[in-house]
Amino acid sequence: MAEQQTLKQILAEPRTIEDLNIPENLIIDLIFRLAYNEGNVALSRFTEVLKIPKTFIDGILLWMQQEHLVEVSKASVELGRLANVYSLTEAGEERARSALERSQYVGPVPVSIPHYNRGIEFQTTIHAKLSTNQIKNALTNLVLPPDFHRQIGPAVNSASSLFLYGPPGNGKTTIALGIANMLASVDPIWVPYAITAGGQIIQINDRLVHKQIPIEKGRSSELGRIDQRWMLIERPVVTTGGELQMEALDLRFDPIAKFYEAPLQLKANGGMFLIDDFGRQQCSTRDLLNRWIVPLDSKIDYLRLLSGQTIVVPFRQLTVFSTNLAPRDLVDDAFLRRITMKVNVSPPDEKLYFQIFVIEARKKGVPFNKEAFMYLLQKWYREPKRKLQAVHPRDLLNIIISICEYDSIPTTLTPELLDDAARTYFVD
Repeated sequence: MAEQQTLKQILAEPRTIEDLNIPENLIIDLIFRLAYNEGNVALSRFTEVLKIPKTFIDGILLWMQQEHLVEVSKASVELGRLANVYSLTEAGEERARSALERSQYVGPVPVSIPHYNRGIEFQTTIHAKLSTNQIKNALTNLVLPPDFHRQIGPAVNSASSLFLYGPPGNGKTTIALGIANMLASVDPIWVPYAITAGGQIIQINDRLVHKQIPIEKGRSSELGRIDQRWMLIERPVVTTGGELQMEALDLRFDPIAKFYEAPLQLKANGGMFLIDDFGRQQCSTRDLLNRWIVPLDSKIDYLRLLSGQTIVVPFRQLTVFSTNLAPRDLVDDAFLRRITMKVNVSPPDEKLYFQIFVIEARKKGVPFNKEAFMYLLQKWYREPKRKLQAVHPRDLLNIIISICEYDSIPTTLTPELLDDAARTYFVD
């Protein structure tokens, strides 16, 4: 077994082209495609796009010159080869078209699968543990039972899995997004722009998911010169709901661009994957559970290329399932056993509902009237035996504000306005 590498070793800038651990032809194809797309390309531009040292690219360009595939379209006597601007020759354009037929990917040189796996495994095995106060702060916008954070914190710190269930309108999604925001604010992670296996390129970088952050001076000095094919990002958060299809969990090959897009769980590695409205996806729940059961158990995911080659990657994210359907109607015991924490987000009792109502009224600038509130509680909840929901105060107050604006009267809390709002809001 190879000696465990440190993060500094994993992220170290490659010293030779062999240190990239990928086929050189892959880099040559990238140079051809970039030169074909942009015409005249400076060495600095090649470096900016490909994210590998200038000396590597210069060596390849020198060989391409000797093979009459590129020519110098602009040179600088003072600055030498590193200031050259290159364009393709006729023979080079023919080779470039051939490279474009293989793939249209133009971007950072990909990282090999073993290199990626080591980087993710290292950063998800050793990561900052979140304190009790951090977990509480993540839930600060919700009125929850006093010890609720103790059900959430252990799952977050173990970066395993969490099952949030309970009736709609009581904050499951808000709880999950609060955790996501907290994860994004601490302990950033390094991920590559793209990875490669079997001669194919898999793009991981997604601007909607991966929020790049500046490299701190202290971190840079600690790690030394960094392989620019890796970017420092906030811990990623991928959220999906009823639109989820099975295809999104597998490598997606673009038949036109001819490279792969990473599945959602691969983009979420090192962060959080939230499956909201679990049980309402466009794919069957059984298929979804069968797809997740092995990765949840082994922390390893298996992805397949069109060639049939299987690649093995880490499955290292906090996976959160959120549902308002009965868990027993959705999943079996074998699946529930693999989800570390199951948390019931239950409706508030009258005391918590009162606190939520007061907070929402204060936030919206509606003067609180306890008598009117007790009237609401009695007539619209106790008498019809309606269940309390944490979302009701916000929605009822919004309706009252809209009614008062329409009638051009001051916003107040009265039994009459509560009746108007409740008749509009509740469906009996």
